[in-house]
Amino acid sequence: MRLGKFLASAGVASRRAAEELIRSGRVTIAGAAVTDPARDVGEDDEVAVDGAAVSAAAGRVVYAVNKPAGVVSTARDPQGRPTVVSLAPAGVRLYPVGRLDIDTTGLILLTNDGDLAHRLTHPRFEVPKTYRAVVSGPPVRERALRALRQGIELDDGPSLPARVQRVAADTLEITIREGRKRQVRRMCEAVGLRVRQLERVRFGPLELGSLREGACRELEAGEVSALRRAAGG
Repeated sequence: MRLGKFLASAGVASRRAAEELIRSGRVTIAGAAVTDPARDVGEDDEVAVDGAAVSAAAGRVVYAVNKPAGVVSTARDPQGRPTVVSLAPAGVRLYPVGRLDIDTTGLILLTNDGDLAHRLTHPRFEVPKTYRAVVSGPPVRERALRALRQGIELDDGPSLPARVQRVAADTLEITIREGRKRQVRRMCEAVGLRVRQLERVRFGPLELGSLREGACRELEAGEVSALRRAAGG
């Protein structure tokens, strides 16, 4: 396994952050500094970050969180706002899998498994995410639905076609396979719909279900396996 992936899998950091740790000279193998993230690591290699030993056998966990509005999707916030990580049990170093806007609610995952987080968020794996959007000016017309299903031209390029279902006169369920900034809101705005409320209700095979707002739960092994399969793992 490559060193960058090894550190991410051990929960040290995301894969990108792990590669930066390596390039900065903070990672050693058998006491010798290594700066190449592609360096191969064997089971018996003694890997350390800043002198602290790292084991790939460290317990990997995934939590589902129902993020309330006003909570930021980061591990820390310089402005002192509440973070999704603060909603999880203390004592385990976790970081968010992707992000939800501060005013978007619903399902977000926290994990210390960097490789899984990478796969779930990388555009190449196209893991679907479903949102429930309440919009102004109902009813939503068929013309808008067709445009969303075909793909929308946005300022950062065209979106992939979305799966869209109208579940009420003012409410849509939209499934996308990308993760661009404020993407669902921008797609709706492009067809004349202003989003008043936005909630993520599904991430890959995992549903928000009855998890109450602000609560979290650790995923069962079968649920984690299903996420891995959805991300090509």
